[in-house]
Order: sequence, then structure tokens, then C-alpha cells
Amino acid sequence: METTRLLLSCPDRPGVVARVAGLLADAGRNIIDADQHSTEQGRLFMRLVFESASESQREQLYERFAAEVAAPLGMEHRFAEAGRLPRVAVMASREDHCLLDLLWRFRSGELPGQPVLVVSNHPDHEDAVRSFGLPYHLVVTHASKPDAEQAALELMRGKVDLLVLARYMQILSGEFLESLGCPAINIHHSFLPAFAGADPYQRGWERGVKLIGATAHYVTEDLDAGPIIEQDTARVSHRDEVRDLVRIGRDLERLVLARAVRAHLEDRVLVDGERTVVF
Repeated sequence: METTRLLLSCPDRPGVVARVAGLLADAGRNIIDADQHSTEQGRLFMRLVFESASESQREQLYERFAAEVAAPLGMEHRFAEAGRLPRVAVMASREDHCLLDLLWRFRSGELPGQPVLVVSNHPDHEDAVRSFGLPYHLVVTHASKPDAEQAALELMRGKVDLLVLARYMQILSGEFLESLGCPAINIHHSFLPAFAGADPYQRGWERGVKLIGATAHYVTEDLDAGPIIEQDTARVSHRDEVRDLVRIGRDLERLVLARAVRAHLEDRVLVDGERTVVF
């Protein structure tokens, strides 16, 4: 059975759920799964999965929903066909733990998407990436960052639905993100306290951290400040050396990034300003 996902947000008021469900029922669409959340600020977020209309009737249903439900209720919404695999590009630098983990999860079917290319500013992983049957593009950034971003844009713009930064150690400009035309997800370590910059595990060890973690978030022009999708932590102790912190941190980064990418590809994330609602 084919299914369609409906994601929406609007000012909360009595009857919103009934209006949405009523139109789908009138169109003969059976709702299979539904989640909703109302914030204290008075906004409703909802994700529904329903039995798809036939291809010949889908556009008519979507237009009717926009006119009869979305417009009167001031609703932001989108439909997504669950059977369509989003196209994914991955950018990486020297470290390969997140990159190769993602590609394995895509190949094994754990992640519902279609990787289409890998871009890197280092040549190190070309053989490994090509073993997955994917093109590997080397885009050097040290000569001219604007030229490098333009080269990456030419590879991806209009051709991908999601960009994943799998430990890509370059800051992307606002112009790049705006021109890309699709969301981007980043992963980074997150210590308590935070240690920004180089050698965070070494400096965390020097301070005797007891928790290390990882954070996956949408990429914005503000460095590492985009809406958070997924996080996790692990306890460490005085018995752990720097190499142990690195190993534990990489495991967390792999897992947290995979969870975030999966949530996005399954249309389970709605952005609420600087926050997210993840169903």
C-alpha cells in the first residue's frame, strides 16, 4: 500500500484536527498514523500518514487541501510520498567514520534515501566511496573558498534533496546555503562544558570531563547554531585516555548523525523557529 505524509503547522485553535481529518475522509483517504503537538506559544504541529490517492487524483487532493484547509487556517504544510527516496549528497573531510557509516546504512536499507554523490576537500576516501558505486568529487578549498563553494553548488544544486555534512571541516557561507535549495544537516561533538576549536578531546581530557556527546542539527549561517535534531551523551571517567574519548565520541557521532538523517528522510522533523519538533 502506498502512503503519503502530511506535515503541517499553524496557529492552534479548536477544530484544526477535525478539519484536516474531515477533508481526508471526504476524499476517501484512510489515516494510518497521526502525531500532533501544541506549544505553549499557541502553535500546532502535526504529522499524518494516510493511504495515498491515485496518481491521477493527487494534485486535485493537494489543491483542494490548500484551498479548503490550509489557506483559511493560516497553515504551512507539505505532502511527501513515502515511496519516493530523497536524493542525498554527503560532504566529508579527512575523518571517514561518519561518511562510511552513512553509506553503509544507505546500502543496507537502514536509511530511506538515495545517496548520489560525495564531495570532499581531501582525496583520502575516493576508493572507499567508489566501492559503494558513488561518484567522488574533490573540491579543494585552500586556493579560493568561493570558487570551491561554486564548484560544489554546480554538482548539487537542483540535484539533491538533502546535504549531509559528515565531519566536513569547512564553514559553509550563507550564500552557499541559500543557493543550495535544500536542507543541510551537520554533526559535531558536544562536550559539557563545550570546547570549541582544535583538539577538543585533548582539552576535554585535560579538564577531566565526565560527559561527552554529539549533536546533529540543521545548518544555518550561524556556526553550529541551527535547530537541533538529535543528541546523545556518554559518561567517561578519569580512567579514559584521550584515545578513549575519541573512540567513544566517534561512536556517538555516527549514531546521532544516522538518527537525525533518518528522522529527516522519514519526514518526522518540523522546524519551530530555532527549535525542532521531532515525531
